[in-house]
Amino acid sequence: MDINIVLSLINTRLRDFYSSKEELLDDMDSAYEMVKKLEENGYEYSKELNRFVITQQTSN
Repeated sequence: MDINIVLSLINTRLRDFYSSKEELLDDMDSAYEMVKKLEENGYEYSKELNRFVITQQTSN
């Protein structure tokens, strides 16, 4: 799955249904692999924003 689609899906879920990454991971079994993919591609979870944000550019 394209990283931009993963980012959009996870951030939409966080915005609409979950107040933290932990809640998302506890409730949505498929989220673990998507979160892992985001983190491997330079994204990190911001507690203040309750969403994943880019932290570094990767050379994919």
